Amino acid sequence: MPGASIDCDRQTRKSRLIARAGLCLAIIASGLALRGWGLGLGLPAFVVKYGGSVLWGTMVFFLLAMAASTLSRPRIALVAAVIAIGVELFRLVHFPWLDAFRLTLPGALLLGRIFSMWNMVAYGVGIALGVSFDHLAMSARPGPASDSPHSAS
Repeated sequence: MPGASIDCDRQTRKSRLIARAGLCLAIIASGLALRGWGLGLGLPAFVVKYGGSVLWGTMVFFLLAMAASTLSRPRIALVAAVIAIGVELFRLVHFPWLDAFRLTLPGALLLGRIFSMWNMVAYGVGIALGVSFDHLAMSARPGPASDSPHSAS
């Protein structure tokens, strides 16, 4: 019955989107909590700084996984890495209005303030974690996993 297959596929895509959105929201909340209270909880500055960058990379992976769900995990990871590197390199661009935006909380969270090669390493770790979390979340769901373009990764 072709209609049942389409409905099943639509339901599978919807449940994947919900799972990824939940993971993405948890990652965002964790990153905000880490940046907001990490130092106050006694975490080392290194953990707060680069932990936030790891979580930012993971968030980028999940945002892309939701927006481009037909891509394989490796392709999503590649695009996420290109975006992360592009955002980091964009920190080398300075205009008064852009620097003023970077001094705001949204500007600091979205674009960062200063260029760091170590951030790119942290983003890569975060993207790799995103691939792993996504694999675990999608394989833990009931139903066929082999119909996904992500199952081969």
